[in-house]
Amino acid sequence: MWFFKTPEIVFGEDALSYLEQLEGRRAFVITDPHVRRLGLVKPVEDRLRRAGLDVHVFDAVEPNPTTHLVHIGADVIRAFNPDWIVAVGGGSVIDAAKAIWVLFERPDLDPLAISPMEPLGLRRRARLIAIPTTSGTGSEATWAIVLTDPEARRKLGVGSRENLPDIAIVDPEMVMQLPPRLTADTGMDALTHAVEGYVSTWRNPFSDAMCLHATRLVFTYLPRAYQHGAEDPEARTQMHLAATMAGIGFGNAMVGLAHSLGHALGARFDIPHGRAVGLFLPYVIEFNARVAADRYADLMRAIGRPSSNGPEAAFQLSRVVLELLETIEQPQTIAACGIPRDDFEADLSTLMEYALDDPSTLTNPRTPTAEEVEHLFMYAYEGRMVDF
Repeated sequence: MWFFKTPEIVFGEDALSYLEQLEGRRAFVITDPHVRRLGLVKPVEDRLRRAGLDVHVFDAVEPNPTTHLVHIGADVIRAFNPDWIVAVGGGSVIDAAKAIWVLFERPDLDPLAISPMEPLGLRRRARLIAIPTTSGTGSEATWAIVLTDPEARRKLGVGSRENLPDIAIVDPEMVMQLPPRLTADTGMDALTHAVEGYVSTWRNPFSDAMCLHATRLVFTYLPRAYQHGAEDPEARTQMHLAATMAGIGFGNAMVGLAHSLGHALGARFDIPHGRAVGLFLPYVIEFNARVAADRYADLMRAIGRPSSNGPEAAFQLSRVVLELLETIEQPQTIAACGIPRDDFEADLSTLMEYALDDPSTLTNPRTPTAEEVEHLFMYAYEGRMVDF
């Protein structure tokens, strides 16, 4: 038996106007200072007020939200006591909102104890709406929550199917002005979700469909969105849909080793999440070549490229991903991220430990040894072939 979970999704032009149909008393808007300065929160506030709701904006979320931030947000939300929580932002904002929501309804719970094994009993007090302002994380369509331990410089994945947002509003207007670098970072996040979700050991026919189409959309529209931005609204719109589709796909299948390695590197060296996982994607595809060749061949065909049979299909896909990274001016090695070799090697044992302990490793199609994880890190640092 398997389950396929997805929020109610409102998408397309003027999707934000759906907020005017809400029934309730109070809406607690969670965002970050940058998104608020860009003017993306005000249209959300205006529509919530037109629906007759009192609105409070909590804009203290920072990149890579910590458990400390979640506790602060939980204290503020309890004082306001809303029946709607509205997250407006990228993955950090939406992940923080999920965790704050859980603590609002379960003040007895440590945020790091949120898990599929712990009944939460959510929706007795509030429901969650997620409005993404980037096209990549897919957090609006998943139950995953990534929190950061700043002292250990470590990212920790928690979550429960209960904390899946009730509604995702996917309005392309919210990403029209996304800058090129953020377009590239988050676009590679979406692609990594789609590719890893398609080869995950928990994949299923429903997630396959989402991951295949999301992969096709990213390869078609990410270069255009990166190069032309708001001048190409079709590319912006299709990338926004691709990100949510990839989120639905991996949210019901999980991801793999590119995320484990990316979580470790990103937390230790402050590399944006999408940039980190996208950097590792081609190397992990090659690592999985012997066990997931047919799946990688499917992905090649989905993007309209001829594909060989057997492991060579994986190496072909790896090269195509590297070409995409070059097109959108993303680093193809860890060294290109500006991390000195001495610093990298001094942290290598910790990076390996964090990657091996990451839950994403469990659903990778090939289970790595510690030595193989070390080889992957070294390969990604130098861009030099390692015999797997």
